[in-house]
Amino acid sequence: MRTDRQTDHAKIESVAEPAKDKRGEYLTARQLAEVLQVSEGTIHRLRRAGRIPAVLLTDRLIRFNLRDVQKALRPQAPAQASEADQDQQPSPQLSFEDLRSDF
Repeated sequence: MRTDRQTDHAKIESVAEPAKDKRGEYLTARQLAEVLQVSEGTIHRLRRAGRIPAVLLTDRLIRFNLRDVQKALRPQAPAQASEADQDQQPSPQLSFEDLRSDF
């Protein structure tokens, strides 16, 4: 038999889960660097150059939304691109073009 306290705890967990999923969308520079397989310094260079979007919570606390970053790094397709090409998921891998623009 469940007590009122156990029931309340179960309700809180079910409400907290969507918020937890929402927080999971934002990554630190280190986490994003791991996903994109580049250095943390490259992430910060791309952010300062305006190539990838970032959320500045404070001067030193920065988070990145993976979907927004992938969208920003997606190569610009010509206007005649087929729908099949547009439906493919973008690769989180950076190209040499992304890296050369900083040098």
